[in-house]
Amino acid sequence: MPATDFRAILRILSRHGAQFVVVGGVGAVLHGAPIHTFDLDIVHQRTGANIEAILAALRDLNARYRLQPERNLHPDTEHLLSPGHHLLITDHGPVDLLGSIAPGYGYDDLLPKSVTLSIEDGLDVQILGLSAIIESKEAAGSDKDRAVLPVLRRTLDELPPK
Repeated sequence: MPATDFRAILRILSRHGAQFVVVGGVGAVLHGAPIHTFDLDIVHQRTGANIEAILAALRDLNARYRLQPERNLHPDTEHLLSPGHHLLITDHGPVDLLGSIAPGYGYDDLLPKSVTLSIEDGLDVQILGLSAIIESKEAAGSDKDRAVLPVLRRTLDELPPK
């Protein structure tokens, strides 16, 4: 499988005016953490207008559920209004579209804990703050999440003071 083109995915989401917060590994990398990740995790705002923007972007990305790609199943409005997880594959790589990362951790909860980063000229993206990414990985508690915590904590310690 070719490398995921995170920037292309973010550009298309942004071009459609989608409201979302980047979380997980890509969020940590954008804060400077030296980790490797294979997919883009985003928590999207679950309102009617934003769902339409997300669906338009997903069509441009040729997004379909990756569990059974041969079935060519695509998310719809009802799916994206839920707090559930949508594990998708696109022409630019995997995207995990998340209604929330835990109960009480939806878009509106994460937005105050996020920062706006300029990824490239004309592409500003909401990224969950590194301390909040650490908090979310501690709460998730999976082996994969626990394994990366020391690197994330060290990165947080090395960030310049604000």
